[in-house]
Amino acid sequence: MDDDLERSPLWLILVEVVHRLPMYRYHKAYVRDHILLEDPEITAEELSKRLDIPLGEALVILSELRGGLKESKQHEGEEDEV
Repeated sequence: MDDDLERSPLWLILVEVVHRLPMYRYHKAYVRDHILLEDPEITAEELSKRLDIPLGEALVILSELRGGLKESKQHEGEEDEV
């Protein structure tokens, strides 16, 4: 994920809005459990088209999951439950 995007003052607003989308939790779980296993290098644009979700949602999901891979050792056992 582009670090410049995450440093933008609008990034936190995008994350907050995406977290309030009703299907966000389920989309994130599906991406984690299925899509990233099949295609770990999927782009946000491809994910957006594949799931028919907003690009912003795809960006946030990939950022969290890919960043979460690095942080998962710190937070083992604290997975999103669906």
